[in-house]
Amino acid sequence: MVNKKREIELEKYSKEYGIGYSFIVAAAIVVVLAAIKSASVIVVPFLLALFLSIILSPLFLWIRSKHVPTSLSLVIVLLLLTLLFIALGLVIGSSVNEFSANLPAYEIKLKNDFHALFDRLGTLGITLPKEQLSELFNTDSVMNYIAKTLKSLGSILTNSFMIILTVVFMLLEVSRFREKISSSHSKNFDSLQHIVDTIQRFVVLKSATSAATGIIVAIALTLLGVDYAVLWGILAFLLNFVPNIGSIIAAVPAVLMALVQFDIQTALIVAAIYLGVNITIGSILEPKIMGDGLGLSTLVVFLSLIFWGWLLGPVGMLLSIPLTIMVKIVLGSKQQTKWMASLLGN
Repeated sequence: MVNKKREIELEKYSKEYGIGYSFIVAAAIVVVLAAIKSASVIVVPFLLALFLSIILSPLFLWIRSKHVPTSLSLVIVLLLLTLLFIALGLVIGSSVNEFSANLPAYEIKLKNDFHALFDRLGTLGITLPKEQLSELFNTDSVMNYIAKTLKSLGSILTNSFMIILTVVFMLLEVSRFREKISSSHSKNFDSLQHIVDTIQRFVVLKSATSAATGIIVAIALTLLGVDYAVLWGILAFLLNFVPNIGSIIAAVPAVLMALVQFDIQTALIVAAIYLGVNITIGSILEPKIMGDGLGLSTLVVFLSLIFWGWLLGPVGMLLSIPLTIMVKIVLGSKQQTKWMASLLGN
């Protein structure tokens, strides 16, 4: 009788204050998002450390399962991570310096190619506003933009010390995380474990397919003789995490480099390589490996790319799928918000 009376009171309360409560929740979400955006300098390295620890935790736990002490297992994993950061820094740094040194020659070659294209079109009877198009597509701006993009890749490594330090503490917590979950019989901890398992599965499998994409691209461009082939392979690896448009963005600088360095035929071959790799791995291999377990609709994937990119910048675009999966699982764990999780699903 008491429960029935309480249900009636709750139903009456929800009818009277439901709209007002919804506005309060919406306002709170806006405030939280504004705070995250203003604190992105802190949030972005933390998220990178979080997903790095998710990737490295299986290796860390596997080494510990071989009866290696926790401290030594942590040292081994961190040594591998540090070597990876150093290798990336050396490749990106040397590429940026070499590209900056060759920038004047690339600009002259690109300008000559454009003038030759206009002259060729003129012989065919096609007249184009040469001056207006030259201003619209300024070769100096294009090459400087590519140089700034390469430098921005190197800026990610500036926070590497803080990221590695955060990964250390997260990996130390991993070994006790499952024990904490099993000792507390709470549904919140169950949903948290589900989040970790799902994201770990996605990140590990996506890292494997992205690594295959980057390696194939780097080898193919090296065989063609395209400059900075290893750098374009690293870029293909990173941008493969960005859904829908990542593979297209990764192909643009490599195609432009082939066009500037060689000719339009080589540029088309490079574009065909990217297209073939992304169709084979992205459209055929990845769906078979990952299955349909992520459960996100195509529209949600695209919108999440825009939203997280706006909120957290390029790193938000890289992590848009794992972050959206996290939100979907959290919403699905509560009866009141299950309908929102259903909207995000496929």
